[in-house]
Amino acid sequence: MDVPVNSVWQQNLFLGSWQNGDGEQVDIMEPATGEVITQLKAATPLDVDRAAIIAKDAQKKWMAVPFDQKAEILRRAAALLKERAEEINGWNTRECGSIGPKADWELQATYEQAQMAAAMPMQPNGEIFPSSIPGKRNYWKRVPLGTVGVIAPWNFPILLSMRSVFPALAMGNCVILKPDPKSSICGGALMAQILEDAGLPEGVFHVLPGGPDVGQALVEHPLVKMISFTGSTAVGKKIGEICGRMLKKASLELGGNNAQVVLEDADLDIASSCGAWGSFLHQGQICMQTGRHLVQSSVADAYIARLAARAGNLACGNPAQEQVHIGPLINEVQAKRVEGIVNRSVEMGARIVVGGRRNGNYYEPTVIADVTSDMPVFSEEVFGPVAPVMTFDSDSEARDLVNESPYGLAAAIHSGSTERALKIANQIQVGMIHINDQTVNNEFQVPFGGMGSSGNSGRFGGPANIEEFTTSQWVSVMEEGMQYPF
Repeated sequence: MDVPVNSVWQQNLFLGSWQNGDGEQVDIMEPATGEVITQLKAATPLDVDRAAIIAKDAQKKWMAVPFDQKAEILRRAAALLKERAEEINGWNTRECGSIGPKADWELQATYEQAQMAAAMPMQPNGEIFPSSIPGKRNYWKRVPLGTVGVIAPWNFPILLSMRSVFPALAMGNCVILKPDPKSSICGGALMAQILEDAGLPEGVFHVLPGGPDVGQALVEHPLVKMISFTGSTAVGKKIGEICGRMLKKASLELGGNNAQVVLEDADLDIASSCGAWGSFLHQGQICMQTGRHLVQSSVADAYIARLAARAGNLACGNPAQEQVHIGPLINEVQAKRVEGIVNRSVEMGARIVVGGRRNGNYYEPTVIADVTSDMPVFSEEVFGPVAPVMTFDSDSEARDLVNESPYGLAAAIHSGSTERALKIANQIQVGMIHINDQTVNNEFQVPFGGMGSSGNSGRFGGPANIEEFTTSQWVSVMEEGMQYPF
């Protein structure tokens, strides 16, 4: 797909009363080449205030739209995602360094999110509770929050924004989306255009690409009643503090350092395939990435050999120009960070089995052995194509190693005995556990979320979305009023 190099993105980024942000002009870089592929005008905190005021008025009308009309708009949005797949995937590749299959998968997952959200407005939205008072009825129902602020990351910019945007809209809320500056076109502008073309009323959805000042203004704005944030644990904690002081709802899906446990009775071919996929998909830039490979000592050498062979067969290059398995990391800062984590761990005694070299924004798929728990490659979220392997001797030791991390997002356990794996799983403190599979799992109909430093137990997916993007209200009805003692 041709993109307008060195031109300013002209599409309507804000479905409100203005066309462009008031901020500085921002370069959108292509990670694979370092070239500027387009530019846009960034939003400012003043734009956040404008959007919040517009959304407050628009939400009253949007909430009153009949459920079947809301559903039809979301179904049209889903159809447009498919119709514009080539354009969207092209931007995902050029803007975010995504290989073709990753871009395809992300778009399909986003389509599924839209279809799921389209079914939400027709679901029951409350219950009737009994009363000890004759003639009294107690209605308990879910109602919209008002305006939801969504702050999305750059790694899966479409899915990780729209998994909040679609259900929030379905439940009658307005939404202000702040995409990451590094992915503001595919994760922001294109989605704004799709919802506008699907018939979403003006003022219901706003896209404000910008930096930390825009995010902070969104979090602190009194008219924004909820923040749905996906990103780093450090930033998530700050957002949680602000929302706590303001008594504002916050859904925080944060970092992870996810473990794959390989027991001695596992199928090592399957386990190594899952391990390679979990560590190297999208250059490891996934919160659910397999960041730690915990392998029983008796099969460690065999597992490492299989994993290294898979890593060595992966082609690395520019996904916009050739068919590759591994594209670039998002920028040089991240590439150097991954390099530094690996090099520090090697200095502490880790051994590189394959890979371990950086070339600009590219980092080779890397397998590291002889890892100990005090090494940064084990304790930190690497967010790069690195697979550290550490050994253990007993099931209880494996359990303790998994739980040693403050993160609690995902884990995988490989064993020939599902009962044995389930016993370990029941002792692991993470939000998602996959037996004989890999850690990067997503099914739109299943609620999921993290524990510990991976999140505040907010849940996305399936029926959890109804509770996540609404609040509850009790309405009691008396056919005839009562006389009280006063």
